[in-house]
Amino acid sequence: MKNAVNREIPEELLKDGKEVYQGKYYMDGKYIKRDPPKTRRYVKPQSSKLCSSIRRACERCGAHDGMTVSFHSEFREGDYVASMVAKVLVEEMGLKDITIAATSLGNAQDLIADYIEQGKVIGIQTSGVRGRIGEVISAGKLATPAVIRSHGGRPRAVEAGEVHIDIAFLAASTSDCWGNAKGVGGKNNCGSMGFAIHDSHYADHTVIITDMLVDFPNRPSSISAENVDCVCVVDSIGDATKIATKEARVTENPRELMMAEHAAEVIAATPYFTDGFSFQTGAGGPSLAVNRFIEKRMVEKGIKMSFALGGVTSAVCQLLDKGLVGAILDTQDFDMGAIKHLAEHPKHHEISMSEYANPANKGAYVNQLDFVVLSALEIDVNFNVNVITGSDGILRGAPGGHPDTAAGSKCCIIVTPLTRGRMATVCDAVVTVTTPGDCVDILVTDYGIAVNPLRKDLAQCLDAAGIEHVTIEWLRNKAYSLVGTPDALEWEDQIVAIVEARDGTLLDVVRKIRPLQLDG
Repeated sequence: MKNAVNREIPEELLKDGKEVYQGKYYMDGKYIKRDPPKTRRYVKPQSSKLCSSIRRACERCGAHDGMTVSFHSEFREGDYVASMVAKVLVEEMGLKDITIAATSLGNAQDLIADYIEQGKVIGIQTSGVRGRIGEVISAGKLATPAVIRSHGGRPRAVEAGEVHIDIAFLAASTSDCWGNAKGVGGKNNCGSMGFAIHDSHYADHTVIITDMLVDFPNRPSSISAENVDCVCVVDSIGDATKIATKEARVTENPRELMMAEHAAEVIAATPYFTDGFSFQTGAGGPSLAVNRFIEKRMVEKGIKMSFALGGVTSAVCQLLDKGLVGAILDTQDFDMGAIKHLAEHPKHHEISMSEYANPANKGAYVNQLDFVVLSALEIDVNFNVNVITGSDGILRGAPGGHPDTAAGSKCCIIVTPLTRGRMATVCDAVVTVTTPGDCVDILVTDYGIAVNPLRKDLAQCLDAAGIEHVTIEWLRNKAYSLVGTPDALEWEDQIVAIVEARDGTLLDVVRKIRPLQLDG
């Protein structure tokens, strides 16, 4: 069956009430039943929840074959905990048939790729896959198709009972012996624990893993002791210096800075750029750089931002310090400056992933966004965006909050170069749809700007401001004239990953890439 973005969804996936994607507001106003979390009672008085080892915590929480475990990814490429726990489960305890429901997986968790190849880990449910894990999934070595969800789609699926977490293992920069935990105040700080908060509410068991035990009560806390079963102290939970990965660093590239400045010009030309507007940038060099250019236009117009949302950098924090932003609502921190700012500034607030972007609750903050500026691996002539599969068809990215903010904001701007190396970024059809074209409004490239035909109002705004724009087909033709028309990828029948839209409908599938046929 074909969905609203013209992707063929196999009939066998349409079971247990699953439907194909039918537009960004298809689920609006519909009632759902939340799956109540199961929790173990602790009635007798206890003096401590400390466990001598991760294995002991696993045993106390009833770790077993076939279970689902979760981890958060606030430490990004500096995370130690996911691999540490996986090693205990597989190598020490000999468990098998494990499903990992992490917020994101990357190079820091490469060890898990070995367990996929060994058949010990049979399921992956996540908001992103990079590194060897993406490679082994793309090669068809995972026993079941990976399920890729956005940051908002993940808590929706957990609350709906589509993902049931047996044990959540949550890295925390500090914790007391009772399990009150947070991402600041320790020797390895991650800042916001927005990824972890929701899991602590819905997992059957929650284990806090920390390298800094502090006196009770560790308040205010991100994770409440009322949701925690065990606390483990380890030598180190991660390397905080690796949080600022290359994807999350502000660019100094002249071409990318030019695009960022043009995006700021576009923002200033819209009717939403008024006092009290709201704003978010995604994790990508050009999109993050928009912060520095938007400041100039705010000062010129004498306006302020009501709130900044999402993943936070020092650049956003500096806007608040200058009095240009009323508040920051923070789900994850992209650099050490933002982590420090969260700990010190009363208007810098930590929020959970469900508060941030869950389309099945009554107050997702993305629905209050005026602007979001995002990056893309590819964008096609229908404005569909791909941020998860490379041009070779290998899983190597993350939708994260991309689909959520695009759908919730009044104006979604994609900033991306027209070509990367010898590959066209603007193309006929993206390899995988991760953000539907009906959620994307404007494309800014180094060769021109295109407005989605669905947003004639924004095209008129750009015309009134004297900002030139072209059709997206013109940009595609220009890209192909520079690097050539790409050869179509060849796929096998095996589905290696399923991409869900944020509302739980089926957006696309990723198949196993056909190996190159060598001569002779």
